[in-house]
Formats: sequence, C-alpha cells, structure tokens
Amino acid sequence: MDTKVLLIDDDQMICDVYQLSLNRLGFNVKTALNGIEGLKLAYEYQPEVILLDIMMPELSGWEICQRLRQMCDVPIIMLTALKQQENVVRGLNMGADEYLVKPVTHTELAARIRAVLRRLNTSVTDFNEQDEIIKVGSLVINVNKREVKTNGKRINLTPTEFRLLSTLAKNKGRVLTRDFLLKQVWGEQYINQTQYLHIYINYLRSKVEENPTEPHLIQNVRNVGYRFGI
Repeated sequence: MDTKVLLIDDDQMICDVYQLSLNRLGFNVKTALNGIEGLKLAYEYQPEVILLDIMMPELSGWEICQRLRQMCDVPIIMLTALKQQENVVRGLNMGADEYLVKPVTHTELAARIRAVLRRLNTSVTDFNEQDEIIKVGSLVINVNKREVKTNGKRINLTPTEFRLLSTLAKNKGRVLTRDFLLKQVWGEQYINQTQYLHIYINYLRSKVEENPTEPHLIQNVRNVGYRFGI
C-alpha cells in the first residue's frame, strides 16, 4: 500500500508539483492549503508523514505543529524557506522530526520521507530476546511493546525519542559518541546535525530523569558523547 503523506502548504503550485512528483514515486499525497484544513485532514486521513510549511496565514506552521503534537505522534517534516539556525532549533523543539529548507527536489524529499519512516519502523529487533525488558533503577523499557515506565507510571515518548532511548539502553554502560547516536537514530546523512541530538537528549531527560538538571540515567561524557545507566 502506498505511504500516506499529507502536505500542508499555502502555495498551490508547490502542492501540485510535490503531489504529482511524490505520487509518481509511490506515495499517496493529499494536500491542504491552510492550517485548519490541514488539521482536519490529519484527523480524517491519518497520514503516515506530514510535510508542513511554516509561513502561512491564519495558522502558522509553528501553531499547526503544536496542535498536531497534541493529537498524534506522526512524523512531521518541516518544509520551509526559513533557514536560520534558530528556526531549525525551534522546529525540532516543537516536535518536528526533520527540517528541510526549500527548494527541495522531489527525489530528496522522497528520500527524507523514507528515512523518517525507516527510523520509525525500525523496530528494535536487533535486541537479543533476553533484552526485551530493560530495567535501570525505576525505569523499565519494554522493547517489543515500545512502552516505557518509571516508578510504574507510563511515559509517552515520540518515535524518535523511543529510538534514541532504546539505542542508549541497548548499550547500557558504554560510552556512545555523538556520531554513533546520530547515525543510529537519524541516519548517516545527519552525522553533523548535533543540535538534533542535544535537543532530543534534553527531551528524554525531562521525561525519564528524576531531576533533569542533574541527570543520572543519561550522562554526558565530555567531548565524546553520552553513557546510559546509573
């Protein structure tokens, strides 16, 4: 079955071009020309990936991203002309999984969509069967069910957060370099995107650490990377 993609962009020409090109590459693309229509389609169409412009009237991409994150954890790719570093960081902080600066060719966009889905769908089947349940202190990770609990209380993680936590937990006690984590969680092409890693490490700490300002589970190893464990 074709991958369901929702493109939210107020530029009709961009919508038409990407829809036609991506459909030819095996995606099933629906488009929305404003935020209200986009949110409605996100609920009705249940896309597997959402492509989201930022500079739109009425509801901006920032607002739409926030609302989407309240209703689902579907991967969001920001697709925008805003290339400043602070905008990239802001998009990731709001829960976007990827941030692309226009113009983006349809072949690159297709590759990025597949990469995001690959990260989402790569179940952690590379864990040994005995590692299905990973316990560190009060934290319990059920790998197969993608379920995380601390002190018996379930923690809601996005797919990217879970992938990062699983990678850390699988290598409990080992020092993992930033490059290794970026490659494992995001892919080889993200090897220089250290801001992705910093932002998501902070996300995880805010959810799994008793005191995120003094982390014990996810420890910094200066000038190298991170180590997971107590």
